[in-house]
Amino acid sequence: MSNTQAVLTKEEIADWFMGLQDRICAGLEQADGKALFREDLWIREKGGGGRTRVISHGGVFEKGGVNYSAVYGPTPDAILKALNLSASDFYATGVSIVIHPNNPLVPIIHMNVRYFEMTNGQWWFGGGIDLTPHYVVPEDAAFFHKTLKASCDKHLSSFYPEFKKWADDYFYIPHRKETRGIGGIFFDRLDATRSLSKQALFGFVQEIGNTFLPVYTSLVAKKKDLAYTDTQKQWQLLRRGRYVEFNLVYDKGTRFGLDTDGRTESILMSLPETASWLYDHQTQPGSAEEKTLLLLKKGIEWSTL
Repeated sequence: MSNTQAVLTKEEIADWFMGLQDRICAGLEQADGKALFREDLWIREKGGGGRTRVISHGGVFEKGGVNYSAVYGPTPDAILKALNLSASDFYATGVSIVIHPNNPLVPIIHMNVRYFEMTNGQWWFGGGIDLTPHYVVPEDAAFFHKTLKASCDKHLSSFYPEFKKWADDYFYIPHRKETRGIGGIFFDRLDATRSLSKQALFGFVQEIGNTFLPVYTSLVAKKKDLAYTDTQKQWQLLRRGRYVEFNLVYDKGTRFGLDTDGRTESILMSLPETASWLYDHQTQPGSAEEKTLLLLKKGIEWSTL
């Protein structure tokens, strides 16, 4: 028997991502109980394409998207400069998810898992999951982070602390001096310099992809039928405004999509249908809104609560 391990191909990775999109869409439709995903197939003129799936006006979800793409071709100069790469063609595939719920007591969630390679032989994985509650509940934050830690620990014990800090730093809105939510994990450029093989790193990415549905649907089931007030709904719109600010000003995935001539509708799928910006809005002392703002900080060790 040969000891040679089969080479993991970009086609195998892309096929798994397509299957992940299918499974997550089916699970979210079941959790919503009303709306179904609409699918748009699109082709990128310079190479590749994708499947954009959007759910809207549902029983639980106001708007959400689960997108798959596989794009390739000459690497744009902006990407070469941003990633400090030499000129070469690229191939990028992955799944990106953002869900905006109707009920302000149900959190926004985002996940991205992706693979990137170049014809010069460079390759890496990236991705992560983060949660943006409109109201931070420490018990729920602890559950979310403990779940992510357990998923990371199956592969390498150093992953969770490293990637948790990376998420804290990445999902931060400098001009507001607050985190976008309670974070999660974020990772990028996982490649041959790591202590794991390419196959093992892909196994980790698969683990994270498979963690999304059970962790989020558990939170949805717990919160979706809770009553809420007009004040809480207005706060949800303000927090969505913060989400928009981050995605349009700081998010590297948004910039990558636009810089590679991706499909604009798919890239901006992450934005909510409705959001609000009130001039100089101030929370009431001692209110749930003020308590949430006090918890939108880096470095909270949620997994130890």
